[in-house]
Amino acid sequence: MPNTRFLDVTPMLDSKAPAIAALISERGWQQLSPHERIGAAYDYVRDEILFGYNVADTRPASLVLADGYGQCNTKATLLMAVLRALGIPCQLHGFTIDKSLQRGIVPELVYWMAPRNILHSWVEVRLDARWINLEGFILDQQVLGSLQAAFPGRTSLCAYGAGTDCLQAPMVSWQGRDTYIQRTGINADLGVFDSPDAFFGEYEQALTGGRGWLYRNIIRHWMNHRVAAIRRGAVPALPGGDNALMPDVSARVFTDR
Repeated sequence: MPNTRFLDVTPMLDSKAPAIAALISERGWQQLSPHERIGAAYDYVRDEILFGYNVADTRPASLVLADGYGQCNTKATLLMAVLRALGIPCQLHGFTIDKSLQRGIVPELVYWMAPRNILHSWVEVRLDARWINLEGFILDQQVLGSLQAAFPGRTSLCAYGAGTDCLQAPMVSWQGRDTYIQRTGINADLGVFDSPDAFFGEYEQALTGGRGWLYRNIIRHWMNHRVAAIRRGAVPALPGGDNALMPDVSARVFTDR
């Protein structure tokens, strides 16, 4: 039997919130097999919760659901809460990514303000006595499709929110195995945590004071407008040419497999 801590409710993983219960009931997910439950929750968070930047990484799952958008950390929180509500054990794996992965979304005018190392996470789900890494839910299909169309000849891309060595065919669909879409931007492994509450209780994003206020109130809205433009097919060019689209090889922890 899995350890019950992988099903716990926490302030961030508010899996018993009425909105989450209503979502599961409306979609009929409780009637599915465990494999299908994971796939239904995963597909929902990937494509119906659009890629975008919330006011804080520590936003509870029910509020991410209400926002209707999220990034790696907030989408992970929502996915975990839905999975736990469906009786699927899961945990969080924490990392940092190099800020170059967000170039093209963070406007060049303020790119210098972004911390070099940005907190990142993926969800590890327990199925058939093994842990499966889920990261491919971060970019919705419209954003990913726009990047694929903008760079038809590329295999490696580390910018615009993507970090992959197989851009034209990344493993992002649920097939009972690991999925990734930002993996090649990872530059440090911070370990596994029972919940996002535990992760953010130990690590805090280095964006505080005036820069934190600017991010929450101005810059993230600017970033979300840029993501919306990418979703429509308007992918902005980056200064630096091909070098701006590649990961910092010296900092890489993982490569796609």
